[in-house]
Amino acid sequence: MVKVLLTLNGLFYRAAPCLRERVERLGAEFAFLDSNRLTRQDLLTHIKDVHIYIAGVEKADRELIDAAPGLRYIMKFGAGIDNIDVEYANEKGILVTNAPGQNASAVADLAFGLLLSGARSIPQSNAAVKAGLWQAAMGYELDGKTLGLIGFGEIGKKVARRAAGFNMNVLAYGTYKDYNAAKRLNVRFAELDDLLEKSDFVCISTSLRPATYHLINQEKLAKMKKTAYLINIARGEVVDESALIQALEQKQIRGAALDVFETEPPAARIAGLSNVICTAHIGGATYESIRRIEEMTYQNIKRFIEKQQPAFRVQ
Repeated sequence: MVKVLLTLNGLFYRAAPCLRERVERLGAEFAFLDSNRLTRQDLLTHIKDVHIYIAGVEKADRELIDAAPGLRYIMKFGAGIDNIDVEYANEKGILVTNAPGQNASAVADLAFGLLLSGARSIPQSNAAVKAGLWQAAMGYELDGKTLGLIGFGEIGKKVARRAAGFNMNVLAYGTYKDYNAAKRLNVRFAELDDLLEKSDFVCISTSLRPATYHLINQEKLAKMKKTAYLINIARGEVVDESALIQALEQKQIRGAALDVFETEPPAARIAGLSNVICTAHIGGATYESIRRIEEMTYQNIKRFIEKQQPAFRVQ
């Protein structure tokens, strides 16, 4: 019997209530471990006789792969594969797939919510009123402002589409250049330094890989406008957090809105800054997003069991 293990935040698992039953109907054995209560040793113990591992944020690295001699398939419950050692998995003949684009709308919605929150200091005003203070806070309109997108994949395109509704000028930087989408969305590609110098809002939506690790560092932050706002809904490690803290403390930029951090939960030093808006890595946390990923996960397990090629193989 094929054994399937899913490790995921319990909140997300409860939003995909049919996955276990559907997989078990395929004749597979299904086990779930809540990431919120999972230790590394627990995972290494449970993985040893698993054939299909569905990973949330846990590291599917060399140690884990070697601990599972029967492992044949690693699935990412989501898009980002920075927690999976794809190269080593391929060496061992283990199939790897992800679910690209399924959470793009959810993440783009959050990105724009953070952008608006930063432009108008919405969370700070909310906190002040609840604390008994009635005071105005000056902000910025989005109409005519420039949004710089670092990454123009599915999420970046959806953010650009939302920006069009606010009459924003949109620049994009990245190795992947979809010129047809850029023309359709009125987006202009730019080099990174040019984008940083011209943008009023910079939104990071690129994947984490060696080339993007600490892409936004002290040198790049210094190129941003003093009135600029940085939004990160990608991965925390794309930004040098120490450099960002320094830039925020010294008011080199106006502020930041962050859904991701180098260490999660974040250190008190960055979370406590008055010019930082924080959310708890909730970019993909919508019922619709989770159910789309649930469906893709089920279909790929079904294909694998039926000896067909699963979709979205990563190599």
